[in-house]
This record gives sequence, C-alpha cells and structure tokens, in this order.
Amino acid sequence: MSINKEGNVYTLIFAIVMVVVVGGLLAFIASSLKPLQEANVKNEKMQNILQAIGLEETAEVTRDEAGAIFNDYITERIVLDYEGNVISTKTNQDSIVPKDMTDAFNVEVRKYYNNLMRIEKKYEEGSEEFKAALKEKEITYPLFVCEKDGKKYFVTYFSGKGLWDDIWGYIAFKEDGKTINGTVFDHKGETPGLGSKITTEIFNRDFVNKVITNENNEYRPIRVIKPGKDREEYEVRGISGATFTAIGDGANMGVERMMERSLVVYQKYFSSLNSNSINKVPELIDTLSIDTMQMQIDTTAVLAIK
Repeated sequence: MSINKEGNVYTLIFAIVMVVVVGGLLAFIASSLKPLQEANVKNEKMQNILQAIGLEETAEVTRDEAGAIFNDYITERIVLDYEGNVISTKTNQDSIVPKDMTDAFNVEVRKYYNNLMRIEKKYEEGSEEFKAALKEKEITYPLFVCEKDGKKYFVTYFSGKGLWDDIWGYIAFKEDGKTINGTVFDHKGETPGLGSKITTEIFNRDFVNKVITNENNEYRPIRVIKPGKDREEYEVRGISGATFTAIGDGANMGVERMMERSLVVYQKYFSSLNSNSINKVPELIDTLSIDTMQMQIDTTAVLAIK
C-alpha cells in the first residue's frame, strides 16, 4: 500500500513528528545548557559585587575570574530585615546553595521590588502595617562583607525601576558605614546612549566618598542632581537626557529613589554597628580600671609581706 504524500493525513502526521522531534531536541539542548547559564549568572553577580567594592585589584575582574576569588574577598553574606536586624549569616566557609534564601547571595532583589511596590501603594512607608507586609512577603535585604588588608567594606544590593524596565545597583561602603567606596549600576532595557549610561565609569565615579548621613549621623539619602549644578557631599551628577532613569523626576522610579528606599535600611544596620562600638569603649575602660586596681592591690600586698 502506497502512502499518499499529497494527502492531508500525511501532512498532519509529518508535522506532528517534526514538532515532537524538534521540540525534544530543543528541550535537550536547553536542559544541557542550563547549568552553564546558571554558572554564568552566578559568576556575573560575583563580578558585580567584587567590582563594586572599589578596590583597584577587583575593579577589572572578569566574570570567569570572579568565581575563583570571590571568597578571598567576601567573608560574610548577611540577610537583613527592614529594621536592619540580622536574620541570617553565612561565611566564606559556607557553600552557596541554590534557592537557600537564608543566604544573601540568593536574595532576589528584582523579584522583591515588585512586591515592595504593591506594599508601598497600600501602606505608608515605615508604618507598622508596612513592616508587617514586608515580613509577610519575606522581603529582605542582602549585605556582603569584604575584608582586605585589615580593612572592612560593606556591599549593598538593591533594585528599582528605570524609564523602561528594571534597574539595579551595588554600593560599597567603607568601615564607617556611611562613606561610599564604590558602585556598580546596571539595567535591563534603558535607552542606549541615555539611561544606559548609569553603567559608565563617569557616572559611578561621582558616588565615591559621598556620605549617607548628616552631621548628627542621621540618614540622609544620596541625591542625583541635574548636570551643571554645584554638588554637596551627598549629591552626584545626573545624566543629560536621562532624567527619569537617574533622578526619577518626582516619580517612584530612577536610581535616586531606588537608593533612597534601600539605603535607609542598611544605614540602620551600620548605625547599630557603630553603637555597639561606642558601647564597647566604656566596657573597655571599666575592664582596664579593674585590672589597674587589682595590680595596685597585688603590689600593696607584696610590700606588706616584705
């Protein structure tokens, strides 16, 4: 019995076979490439964190190099809540396990941003209802601690919206928790030659040595101002033609607003660190006083025996 290759049945069977074969082949290729894709995403994130620190030796690190040296620089991965409290801590001795949300490396700030926007529209920022909603949605804040040559740096990571799509950034602070040491900003789909310039060295360089506190050590957000204006220690130069991406222009978007809503959380953590350091000083003085008194008593006892 000959097959009628001109008939509709043959055409339908042939189409089904081709769809199954090609679909299976594509599925196999996708599953085979998935581990490589995930490794590339992981290494790129490590690269961004290392470059953001602001150290000369990590400024030009490549994606392939980042995975090998990441733990040499990043000693702790900390997850914070909205109040700046530590939820969990991992060290460079702990492996990064995918989907372990107690590891700061796995915190999905871009995903959390969408939930955060819905919460901000419903509740006043900072209110008890706002905090409860954040907790319910398990919105957390990742922090990476770098230690090098006796110095400590803190790398923050957060996300927001540009004019067209997601933007995100990494800002590293010096050990004082208020002075910026380096930044890395990136985007998904900002206008080439305009909003996309948030990735350029000239934009990022202007953040270095800016501070996020005032003279009373209270939080003061970094402001992105229009080019050509004189800048204060908490202001950086914006990008010509990219007002919405950099400044937001009053809208709930842009680099400035992204930093403002996120750095306030990290500053709470830094403030608590500084408070603990201050509290340790009287304790040290008390200890020294006790030791001195003990030495005086011991000396007196020795003289009495003689």
